Amino acid sequence: MNKNLIGTGVALITPFSENGDIDLNGLTNLVNHTVNIGVDYLVLMGTTAESVTLTKEEKEKAIKHIKEINKNCLPMVLGIGGNNTHAIIEQIQNTDLSDFTAILSVSPYYNRPTQEGIYQHFKAIAESTDKDIILYNVPGRTGGNIEPQTTLRLANDFKNIVAIKEATSNYSQSTTLLQAKPKDFMVLSGDDEYALPITLAGGLGVISVIGQGVEEYSTMIQLALNKEVEKAYEIQYKLLPLIRAIYKEGNPAGIKALLENMNICNRRTRLPLVQASEALTKEISNYL
Repeated sequence: MNKNLIGTGVALITPFSENGDIDLNGLTNLVNHTVNIGVDYLVLMGTTAESVTLTKEEKEKAIKHIKEINKNCLPMVLGIGGNNTHAIIEQIQNTDLSDFTAILSVSPYYNRPTQEGIYQHFKAIAESTDKDIILYNVPGRTGGNIEPQTTLRLANDFKNIVAIKEATSNYSQSTTLLQAKPKDFMVLSGDDEYALPITLAGGLGVISVIGQGVEEYSTMIQLALNKEVEKAYEIQYKLLPLIRAIYKEGNPAGIKALLENMNICNRRTRLPLVQASEALTKEISNYL
């Protein structure tokens, strides 16, 4: 079991300056903020980072900067995924992964592979590296679900496939995994709203969006890991309106609006995403 993945990981956003470049000052503020609010690890270049709109050079620039600011304070996970298996393997083999505790790899999107295709995709990735791998299941973005039997097959067949980020609101799918998984395989929530019940059911935490904004979220997950149910749900219900608000206009528009309200960075996004509306930004400000 990779104990660095227990608790609250956060999928870091990428702040942008007025001219469209990466805002390194905003990124500095963000990393320092997450270190100070009890987050357990950082996830770089996930979906929330708008990584599909970043060039290779921009990704390398952001990764280097985050490393420098983090100073090995928190473990780091690197997102390397996509729908071209060969290209992913090539990227993994050409990337210095020594500073990362694991790779987060999203299920192939757009191609719509069968379950066997998903299995063979992750089999090829697992066999290409000794690094720990977190499967990332997010059917709302990929257009396809990693069925529990496929996840369990991968978990049993490959020792370096150590976890899944389960970003589906299908609670029964998560509990099926929790019931049947190998002992050391980790089920991590990928949904801010459902992370608490999944953790209480036996999951080991969350890769969160809102967790990079408000300290109470990490506190809630720690309470859940300690099975302090009443205290955890007290925070859950307090945060629920804010959690729902940041997804009203899509991710990461909402979390960027929250971070702007906290004077950490601005809320600019890159096309085809647009920044949160004034109305939503004000709504989030009122919740804060």
